[in-house]
Amino acid sequence: MIGAIVLAGGRASRLGGADKAAVSVAGRALVDYAYAAVSGCSPVVAVGPASLARPGVTVVREEPPFGGPVAAVAAGVAALEPDEPDEVWLLACDLPRAPALVAALAGAAIPTGRDGVVAVDGEGRMQWLAGRYQVASLRAALAAVGEVDGASMRRLLAPLRLREVAVGDLAIDLDTWDAIAAYPANESETAEGTSDG
Repeated sequence: MIGAIVLAGGRASRLGGADKAAVSVAGRALVDYAYAAVSGCSPVVAVGPASLARPGVTVVREEPPFGGPVAAVAAGVAALEPDEPDEVWLLACDLPRAPALVAALAGAAIPTGRDGVVAVDGEGRMQWLAGRYQVASLRAALAAVGEVDGASMRRLLAPLRLREVAVGDLAIDLDTWDAIAAYPANESETAEGTSDG
């Protein structure tokens, strides 16, 4: 079984401080696309405010609150049982095509000697919060970082040996009002491509 950690505890400064996870996109709260993508995973941990709660989702808060994505990853990993799962999805809450994205990455095995699989967007950029990682590798990376408050995802994950998978526009994220307004209202990925771990 593969677990999942959904990160949704940021300040959403580019959205004027709005609750990004709750923003309606094509008739659905943005975070629910991430939840749909990992509906077959166990456990599913969301890091952020209590409003993230859904049946089957454990909600925790990063320390300190708004301490950044690495602090959120640390809180999510700490919520996992020590002996399972072996792998975990790391997903941002602002990926409206998360179901199709996860489906595209699900078929990519983590090769021996590698620490995870990460999405590469259409512009050739690694999307750290669109990937599947060995839990042991995340624990080791967090220990190496030390102070997580304010640390960058690049600092945490760049040292890992990752398999890169090109996913094009499946890794689109909606972190501005302009991006949200421009996103097609008739997207259909929400009901497809869910991962069963």
